[in-house]
Amino acid sequence: MAIKAQPLTTPAQHQRKMEIKAKHLREIVTTIILTPFALLWVYPFLWMVSAAFKTNNEIFQSGTNLIAANPTFENFERAWVQANISQYFMNTVIIAIGSVVLVVVSTSMMGYVLGRYKFPGKRLIIGIFVATVFLPKGYTIIPIFELISSLGLDGSLFGVILAQSGGANIIFILLFAGYFSQLPKEIEEAAIVDGAGFLRVFVQIMLPLSKPVIATVVIMQFIASWNDFLLPLVLTLARPDLRTLSVGMYAFRGEYFTDWSGMAAAATIAIIPVILVFLSMQRYFIEGIAGAVKS
Repeated sequence: MAIKAQPLTTPAQHQRKMEIKAKHLREIVTTIILTPFALLWVYPFLWMVSAAFKTNNEIFQSGTNLIAANPTFENFERAWVQANISQYFMNTVIIAIGSVVLVVVSTSMMGYVLGRYKFPGKRLIIGIFVATVFLPKGYTIIPIFELISSLGLDGSLFGVILAQSGGANIIFILLFAGYFSQLPKEIEEAAIVDGAGFLRVFVQIMLPLSKPVIATVVIMQFIASWNDFLLPLVLTLARPDLRTLSVGMYAFRGEYFTDWSGMAAAATIAIIPVILVFLSMQRYFIEGIAGAVKS
């Protein structure tokens, strides 16, 4: 009976196998080291969600335990109906969506001009923009309030939307500028030859190509508007019915008692849209950041 010869492993193949084994070993070690840190990082969020299903007494008695002894949805009902979270939720949705639309339109247009055109004073403008990033937000609250009041928009949702989206948004402008600057000039030149004007080139050609940056701006601005506290607080003092979730959350805090379980339920409700928006656009998020940084 003939013995079949086994193929010999070449040095290159052996080296490749050793590299693959080493890579797998590094991945295992990295996973083992980072898993405790990941659990530690996500624990407060898990505790908040579990607290939403507990009573106030159980929250203090159970300590760090994440499992509710007798889960209840009464906290969510109390938060949604009695604490008027339903109204605050709708106000926040309207403000967040409105500010996202205005910010995407304004920053994409400014970023397009800065990224694709050369003009006198361009570097100076960018330098001024960057300098304003370090300006504390609290310093601008009074001018913003006076401006909104002079426009007659105080005590309205549109006034809050305008205040939320009327900032410099320098980071978003630079993201768009960096992304647009690396696109081939031939795209614009071909469109101009076909008779397209400035606005048509921007809206029909350049803007659709910047979907990764748009997704990045949408996520960041939505989260910023959704979580903002100072501007909605100042602009809705006279209209409690226009409060946002972050402001309305204080309804659970009294002078002598804090409804921790109701606050946890309201916070759980408030965080769901943020998670959904991020998960729906996460595939573009890293691409948008990386594409802007390349340039």
